Amino acid sequence: MTNYPISIRPFGVHAILVEWPKKIDEAILEDILQFSSYLKLECLNTKEWELVSAYNSLTLIQRKQRIDFEPFKKQLETWYRNREGAHHSDKYLWKLPVCYDLDFAIDIAEVAIELGESVEKIIELHTSHIYTVYGIGFLPGFMYLGGLPKSLMTSRRAEPRQKVAKGAVGLAGRQTGIYPQESPGGWNIIGNCSVPIFDANREEPCFVNVGDKIQFYAISRAEYKLHKIEGEVGIYQFEKIKLDA
Repeated sequence: MTNYPISIRPFGVHAILVEWPKKIDEAILEDILQFSSYLKLECLNTKEWELVSAYNSLTLIQRKQRIDFEPFKKQLETWYRNREGAHHSDKYLWKLPVCYDLDFAIDIAEVAIELGESVEKIIELHTSHIYTVYGIGFLPGFMYLGGLPKSLMTSRRAEPRQKVAKGAVGLAGRQTGIYPQESPGGWNIIGNCSVPIFDANREEPCFVNVGDKIQFYAISRAEYKLHKIEGEVGIYQFEKIKLDA
């Protein structure tokens, strides 16, 4: 197990930010998730602490009291050295349907021109890759997905939109993602996911966790309409595959 050079600093009086080397790397993400799991299972009272993993950082939030930083920092450093054998919870590959119809894919023609490809090739590239969930934020359930091939990397829109539709699937820089609700946004929209990514009424509002994988597959307008109905009545069955530890 690699011991990365981590930094630990206060993040307000109720939180601590632990940072790994600043790069997008699945090995670093795996180490963060394993350390988080170790802290939850062996070190911290999870009723008092919330842990948030993302990209190259782990934020520890104390729900009830201020943190005495210096002694807790030393304790964290010891725990990090002693985390051998730590395992985090199961990870899954989620297969999510996307309709790339031009009514939804309002920027796909421009993206195709920018990248020198056909619209069909953009769809093929987007659905042929498996993406890693590096973080969830910005909006509840908004997944930051890494692993975008260089052939799909495109700049953000020069002028963000005031309204991006719920379910919109976008591209920006080295990432792709889904808008879980209507919001402003500056990503290039290339389709729409037909199933709800975040639902506050579900027992687990966001079914995906950091460290999971996502693969998109193309659907027709008719399939899109069917999925929307199934999602609204709560009978849509998400397709997932458990990944090896």
